[in-house]
Amino acid sequence: MPRNRTTNSLRDACFLGIFVAVAGAGLSGCQKVLFPRDEPRTQYETYDNMRQKYQPLEVTDVFGTPQPALRARLSPGVD
Repeated sequence: MPRNRTTNSLRDACFLGIFVAVAGAGLSGCQKVLFPRDEPRTQYETYDNMRQKYQPLEVTDVFGTPQPALRARLSPGVD
């Protein structure tokens, strides 16, 4: 039994509307960054910043690539 044109166009319009809604939601994304780089991520970073004992999270190696600053962060500090 063939469908009439009105049913087909209504179905197509519904699919198009759903597609536009899903695509719009996916493309809009987050409006602001969840963890900004300039904000401290833990209470320990806040404490170190207040005491001027901040250790950088990354250092650049000889090739200019950022690497985690594990040596500076894990070495025992002199208090």
